[in-house]
Amino acid sequence: MTATVVLASVLDLRAAEPLKGELLAARGQALTLDGSGVERLGGLCLQLLLSAIRTWRADGQALTFINASEAMTTQWSAFGASPSDLCA
Repeated sequence: MTATVVLASVLDLRAAEPLKGELLAARGQALTLDGSGVERLGGLCLQLLLSAIRTWRADGQALTFINASEAMTTQWSAFGASPSDLCA
């Protein structure tokens, strides 16, 4: 079974704790993150998402981003994160 988390439109400091909770709740299973509505990506949420990528890999589970918005892709890259992490 694959869990799906729809990312908030603004991934800032206020969104970090709820996002962390959703990620922890889905740990141990395949996870799909829908970034279609992301308008702004902050550094703390970027760190959470990068940590999730590494955690899911270490656990041997799939973590996939779908529908990453243009804003999310642009801001992800502007932070210096690898655009390939947003690809399946």
